[in-house]
Amino acid sequence: MSTKVSASYVGRRAAGAFQNSELRERAMKRLHESNAERIVETMGLLKGAAMKVGQTVALAAEHLDLPPDVTRVLGKLHADVEPLPFETIKYEVERSLEGSLEERFARFDPDPIGTASLGQAHSAMLPDGQEVVVKVLHSGIERSVASDLKALRSILTSTRIIRRSKAEVDAIFAEIEERLNEELDYLQEAANIAEYQRIFGDDARVRIPNVHPGWSTERVLTMDHLPGVHVDAFVESASAEARQRAGRTLAELHYQQAFELRTLHADPHPGNYLFEPDGRVGLLDFGCVKRFDEFWIGAYARTALAAHAGDRAGTIQGARDAGVLHGHSEAADEMLWQWCAAVIRPYRMGHVEAGSERDDDWMTPIMKLTPQLAKFPEIQAPGDILYLHRALGGNYNMLRRLGAAGDWGELMTKYAEHAVAVAEGRA
Repeated sequence: MSTKVSASYVGRRAAGAFQNSELRERAMKRLHESNAERIVETMGLLKGAAMKVGQTVALAAEHLDLPPDVTRVLGKLHADVEPLPFETIKYEVERSLEGSLEERFARFDPDPIGTASLGQAHSAMLPDGQEVVVKVLHSGIERSVASDLKALRSILTSTRIIRRSKAEVDAIFAEIEERLNEELDYLQEAANIAEYQRIFGDDARVRIPNVHPGWSTERVLTMDHLPGVHVDAFVESASAEARQRAGRTLAELHYQQAFELRTLHADPHPGNYLFEPDGRVGLLDFGCVKRFDEFWIGAYARTALAAHAGDRAGTIQGARDAGVLHGHSEAADEMLWQWCAAVIRPYRMGHVEAGSERDDDWMTPIMKLTPQLAKFPEIQAPGDILYLHRALGGNYNMLRRLGAAGDWGELMTKYAEHAVAVAEGRA
């Protein structure tokens, strides 16, 4: 694939020497789209690490300034993959746990409850009758993540599909690789779950699974089977009060994790949440957890608070401190301020229902302004911002599905002020 894609651009540039600028631009647009289709098709066939890498890069498309056609095509990658044969799973579990399924489990369901690009999950029962979920890492996948990520980066940079600076691309891909490597280590995920248990174990809003160490290794993770249903079933069956309670919990959790705990569950896929009838939320899949430096998150929080207060100068300075804005360009400053003002608008509107018709009033300006950020090399996306904004967007999509309403500005500012106080040594 790498050879074919690279060769196509060499040929395109040679042919472009004999065309006017309009024809060259149209031809390059078609080539970007056809090569994106080729990339998606190949990653879909390879599955595993290749598909996960493609999905993650697609999520970072906005920060990498990928052409819209490329972004749209990469967005076709999804996590639904064909399940592995049970004999393969059985072999992996027995090898990792050093015992047969019959010896280690009272029951192990052969049909998976979920299959993703990195692993597969099965329901089971421990000898003491505890219902559990067993996650099994796909065999050999950890050996291909680095090479697949390097190959995709090489394609996107050598063909100039990515139009950002080398330093910015380096930071984003380093962040992606670090998070992916953590997702491939189930002992790291077990440690993440233990940390969330320590923080939220007695919190009536949230349910965190317990890990069973005797049935867990680097490649197999066994944890409690949590009660609850997925968001669509919950929306159909739950009361309005329960839906609002669940939405409030998700919003509070996001800002509490980011600004107070500086430890963020950064994979906000709808399948990673379970909802109980009273609105209690169960969190699943702790492989992708992003931790923030107190000074960086403090600078980010100052930026958000300044934008919320309508303070242009404070917003610009906060963006500089957070590594988003570089150099001194009045045009870049103004562009970033317009974007921040558009993004912060719903936080200044008081009581807002996510997903209501009012969304269009503020989403449209954001969608128009976001592509324009890429025109300014002074505006860059530090690695830390990638998963923070990924989680923020995923959280908002969940609030939309729940029809949750609240004063999101009041909620955000409370936690952001705490982050600033910690960074300044006042808390």
